[in-house]
Parts: sequence; C-alpha cells; structure tokens
Amino acid sequence: MQSRSQTLDLDRIYERLPSKLRKPLLKILHFFSENLPQARLYLVGGAVRDMVMGREIYDLDIECFNVDPDTFENAMEKLGAKGVGKSFFVYKYENIDLSLPRIEHKSGSGHRGFTVAVAHDTKEASRRRDFTMNALMLDLKTGQIVDHWGGLRDIDKKIIRVVDPEKFVEDSLRVLRAMQFSARLKFRIESKSRTLMCQMDLSDLTSERIFWEFEKMFNAQWLHYGLFALDDLRIDAKLLGFTFDRGSFMKMARHMVKARKLEDGAMRPYYFLFILSSDMHKSGEKLCEAINTPNIYKKILKLQKRVPRRITDRFLGALSLRFPIRQWLGIYADDVFDRSKRLGIYAKQFDPGVRPADLLEEGYAGPALGKELRRRILAAVRMRFGVNDG
Repeated sequence: MQSRSQTLDLDRIYERLPSKLRKPLLKILHFFSENLPQARLYLVGGAVRDMVMGREIYDLDIECFNVDPDTFENAMEKLGAKGVGKSFFVYKYENIDLSLPRIEHKSGSGHRGFTVAVAHDTKEASRRRDFTMNALMLDLKTGQIVDHWGGLRDIDKKIIRVVDPEKFVEDSLRVLRAMQFSARLKFRIESKSRTLMCQMDLSDLTSERIFWEFEKMFNAQWLHYGLFALDDLRIDAKLLGFTFDRGSFMKMARHMVKARKLEDGAMRPYYFLFILSSDMHKSGEKLCEAINTPNIYKKILKLQKRVPRRITDRFLGALSLRFPIRQWLGIYADDVFDRSKRLGIYAKQFDPGVRPADLLEEGYAGPALGKELRRRILAAVRMRFGVNDG
C-alpha cells in the first residue's frame, strides 16, 4: 500500500523540539556534514508519527544510510556516542539514538534472539517495524517523509496496521504494543492485523516486558480503547485468565471515560486496574501479579475501597479518614466528586477531633484505649455525615 507523500518544514520541527533533543540533534547534523557528507540521515519510528500528528516529541531515533559498519563505529567514537547495542549497530549521543539501518532475522527465543545485517535501502530497513504508523522515515536533509507502507494514510484513518505479517510474529510483545497504542492514540486495530495478533502466543514474554507495555496503557488518555484491545486481542484470556462480555465492557468503559475527566493526576496509573478489578470482582493483587507490577500498585489498590452498591455520605466520611476523596479511585462513581466537595472532604481528610493523648488523660490504656478511640472516631463520623446519608 502506497500513501500520499508529505514534506515537513525542518526548521519548524527543530523549533518544536525540547532543548534536550534539539541541541544534540543539531550537533549530530553538523558532525555528519563535516565528517561523513555522503551519509543520508533519517529520523525513524514513533517521533515521525508524533510529528505528523502534532504530538509532543520525547525521544529521537536516527538511522544512518550510506555508511559501512567500521566507518560508522569510528565516527561514533569521534562524536562521543556510547554503544548501547553494538551487535545491533546502536549508539546513544546524549538523548538521541543513532544506528545503522538493519534487517533482522529471528534466530532464537526471546526478544534478543535475532541476527542482524545492514540494510541498504529505506524499504528494506522499514520492513522490520511493527505498524505502518511507526514505519515512517523523515529525511533530515529535505524534510520529506518516506512512507513505503501507507503509514500516513493509516494515521489519517486512525488505524493500527501491521507492516509485514512474517516479521511481526517474530516478537509477541507487539500485540501488547497494539493495545497501548490504541489507548494512547485513540486508534482502532485493522481487522487482518487483529486476526494475526489473536493467533499469537504470548507465553514467551518476560514479566518485565509485559508490565512496560501495560504501564504505558495505564497512563494513556483513552483507557477504554485499551480495554477494548485487551479483550479483542485476547490478551485478557492469555495473561489475566479471564474475559468479559459486551455488557461488562460498556460498564467499565463508562467508568474509565469518567475517571479520566475527574482523576487526581497522581493516581492516574492505578485507575485501569481498580476499575477492572472492582467491576469484574477480581482480586487487584492477583491482577498485579499477572502483569508483574511494582509493589506500589499492590499497596495503592489494597488501601482503596471498592465502589459499593450504594454510596452514602457516611461511607465517604469514613473513607476520608484514610485519605482525601480525590485520592479514591472510585471518584467517578455516582456524584462522588460533587458530594465530596460539598462535604469538605474532597481535598483533605476528615479530622474527627479525637486524640489518643486525650483518652490517656481520661485513664484509658492498652486494648481499652484502642477500642474507645475507634468508637469515638466512628461516632464523630456518624455525627458529621450521618444526618444526610446520601
């Protein structure tokens, strides 16, 4: 599939880049023009996609054509770049990755089980990319986008499409990448690509690689797109051990959309698992174990209370003894957001005004102290929130 051509204004592109990327990029361009004028430099991967979409750029990857491996290695040493994957011809200069274009062939298990060779043309080099939107290449001399696989067209149509089915199946992590890209970009997965991914085994993935992709989805804007892909690509059955029906999806999708509108930014990574575990009546701890989350995920979910069938003011008051309601992952439920603000517990915890020191002065000690403290705290909650019980 051939897409329309497009040329970007390189000066405007450079202006948009953050300083930590713009300065080293300009140094690289100057270095190559002085030392390897025959080289053709292309920006590749997600940065080109994000430039086309007008999204913020976080990292840059450059492929250097018309340079043999020995010359490239010597040039990288002269530039001061560090080898981070020499067997894959990859170097890092400050915050930018530089590499030779390559062809990859699966030769063993795992994500490192590949043999590589230098590619000599752009189509050959871009064939190893996962999706058409990520196979775009930007000529850093002319500003022209090289698009061998219809990536520009798919971006216009908001579609995630596999570049080369034979290459794609060599790395099963790409199935999870489709899921997180769907949630980040609000793209749908093309039907043939979906069928291919549904057939792929995910059992070879390490727990670390699994979490990396889930984490990107957890921080994405459109969680419900990720939720749909989780089930549609059968990732839930293969990694989590369960699936859900359309009714459950619609319920969770509504909650995820509302949560993104009301969320506390600091709690953003935890909403997806909370809603999935709460609405599907699954153990949050087991979900964390299934995708190898850091312990902070388990701790956060353990502190949370699931959304009850009926949310009373008293429930919210008791919950606010733990943390301000803005930190409750069930903030999307009913009118919790407005009610907690009205009750004065959205941004701060409820202070019941009961102090252990006061009880000690009254003569309480040991187990009796703890029992009386709990009784008075609950009494304060009932007095403050029990009159209007939702």
